[in-house]
Amino acid sequence: MSVCVVAPDKKPLMPTSEYRARKLLKSGKAVIFKYKPFTIMLTRIVSENMQPIEYCCDTGYKHIGVSIKSEKHEYFDCQFDMLQDEKKRHDDRRKMRRARRNRLRYRKPRFDNRTASKKEGWLAPSLRNIRDQHIRIFERFLEVMPIVSATFEMGSFDVHAMHEFEATGTVLKGDDYQKGPRYGMNTLRKAVFYRDNYTCQVCGETADEGAILRVHHIGFETGDHTNRMSNLLTVCTKCHTSANHKPGGKLYDLKPRTKPFNGAAFMNAVRWQMFRTLKSTHPDLEWHMTYGAATQEARRVLHLEKSHANDAYAMGEFHPRRRTPFMHFQKLRRNNRILEKFFDAKYVDARDGKTKKGAELSCGRTDRSESRHSEKNLRVFRERKVSKGRRVIRRSHYKLRPGDTVVIGGEKHRAKGVHNKGTYVVTDAKKSVPVKKVEKIIHAGGYMPVK
Repeated sequence: MSVCVVAPDKKPLMPTSEYRARKLLKSGKAVIFKYKPFTIMLTRIVSENMQPIEYCCDTGYKHIGVSIKSEKHEYFDCQFDMLQDEKKRHDDRRKMRRARRNRLRYRKPRFDNRTASKKEGWLAPSLRNIRDQHIRIFERFLEVMPIVSATFEMGSFDVHAMHEFEATGTVLKGDDYQKGPRYGMNTLRKAVFYRDNYTCQVCGETADEGAILRVHHIGFETGDHTNRMSNLLTVCTKCHTSANHKPGGKLYDLKPRTKPFNGAAFMNAVRWQMFRTLKSTHPDLEWHMTYGAATQEARRVLHLEKSHANDAYAMGEFHPRRRTPFMHFQKLRRNNRILEKFFDAKYVDARDGKTKKGAELSCGRTDRSESRHSEKNLRVFRERKVSKGRRVIRRSHYKLRPGDTVVIGGEKHRAKGVHNKGTYVVTDAKKSVPVKKVEKIIHAGGYMPVK
């Protein structure tokens, strides 16, 4: 790994090796300027011997590949993994905000006032965050390295054609684009029922036989709640139960017919906006755009395996033989705003004598129109209460956060979290240690190295 260097006036200089950086720090000729990326600042002015350095980025919805290189050296070879559950967190936040505001009396109604969404260039918060991460990573390196050119891979995808080819193997032509899976249907719900012939896909009961049908999200267990047709299934109320949503249930192991195309949709939405923003913010740099086909061909010529970092290396003008060790980073959430946790009551199941949570022995109702005393009601099997339900409220932040590097007994470990009101920390060694015996040496910040 290379070490970035800046002059006393904070002007970026050519990177150096870790060995030379240690020598400069030890002799007092340099001081630590910043840690991410690790950068030193020289204490005296030196002559500048600059070489052109290019920044190459393999953009993506889940992973970002970065390669920073000159003609003879590669200085950084990185992959950054984005958070995958951000949309769910936004949904939870919106749900709690609405509930909080509905509890206030005499407050002016809030509706139709989202002016931000009406502005040109508006993006959904989850997409905007990923776009901003691409820009922040670039500007973080630009601050401490003399980058003169940048190349970004910006893909263009036909999501409709990709979905149809994966689902049926056919290639869309002409008016096929107008005849999608919802062609002739007023609602998505009706389209799903019509496709499945108004039949429960689990037990086979039909609407003509009296089945009450529901639309089920197949990929719920992996967090895929998208409303694309291939992720929706027709089930009846008898099969659409809480028990069938849990491991071992009839709905748990089902897989969507096609994978989601979130990455393709993201690139179609932000590629030009992101490129124009970078180009207008840094007009003194040379800007280049490439596409996946060109990157794939360059990677084939260089005999490289498929990876996001190798894709970034294959871009641009320089392909030095001397490559740097690969580094892998995972994005961390900055803050956990969930202050309260609920622990369910536990009961003895009269059928087998095992201790189970109250949610497992529930009435099974998923709709208020259903009776609480139907054949799905399992509350009748609650024999004896083992423990009461309880709420735990976190009233303060703790000094140790997940991802922090700590020292315990002379050994480095990574903190997984704290418990018992912040008095004990759980490490990657799956041990619980008193906080008093732990020394934090590195705060995780926005990205955590992946071992």
